Amino acid sequence: MARIQDIYDCIDAAAPFASAMSFDNVGLLVGEGSTEVSRALVALDITEAVVEEAASMNAGLIISHHPVIFHPLKALGGRDIPYLLAKKGIAALCCHTNLDLSPVCGVNTALASRLGLKNIHPEDVFGEECVLFAGELEQELSPEEFGALVKQRLKTKAIGLIPGKAPVKKVFLCSGAGGEYVHFAACRGADAYLTGEMQHHEALEAARTGVTCVVAGHYETEKPFGEFLISYLKKRIPSTSFLPSQAERGPVEIR
Repeated sequence: MARIQDIYDCIDAAAPFASAMSFDNVGLLVGEGSTEVSRALVALDITEAVVEEAASMNAGLIISHHPVIFHPLKALGGRDIPYLLAKKGIAALCCHTNLDLSPVCGVNTALASRLGLKNIHPEDVFGEECVLFAGELEQELSPEEFGALVKQRLKTKAIGLIPGKAPVKKVFLCSGAGGEYVHFAACRGADAYLTGEMQHHEALEAARTGVTCVVAGHYETEKPFGEFLISYLKKRIPSTSFLPSQAERGPVEIR
């Protein structure tokens, strides 16, 4: 069995926790690094259902993307997630913007790979806390064809599409809430920009740029990270089982 510290160090080598953005809270947020674990559950969010799932399979660690403690805690109740984790003896290792930024096993790398993009790389934005990755399609697609590709590869029922003025070859992306970065993508010659969320004023700006924009959902654009991170960890820490959560759910569809 590996220690939690060993798992932390393995992730840190590819997605340094020190690289997280200033507003973030990452790292081992519940538990002790010296604890040995035979099973670890990987989830986008640590919810009550995910905690119960980990407890039912005797997983001593949950690795999540979104931090289980983000804002300072002033009180803890019996149903608060950090309380439940401590009560059940389950640690929480949270990898947020450090994993967004990782070109090795990161969230955006996983998203770009799921779309079949080539030449995937991070785009540096000087002076800005910005997560922006780029890649290329194997062949040009029309804006509508690119939207259909995203919908199919992410297995989502609906996307938002702002068609651009040109065929799509060079794709920029930011998983999750990345609507504010569309102008950076446009300035760097993007044909298309993919993100999870975009506010109304950001959509208006996106339309003015002439870049095709696809809004595919916060959950949907971040969900691919799990299998990507699990594959990375399994190769390096074979003594611990890393399992994807089956309990977490995305937004409930209202018909």
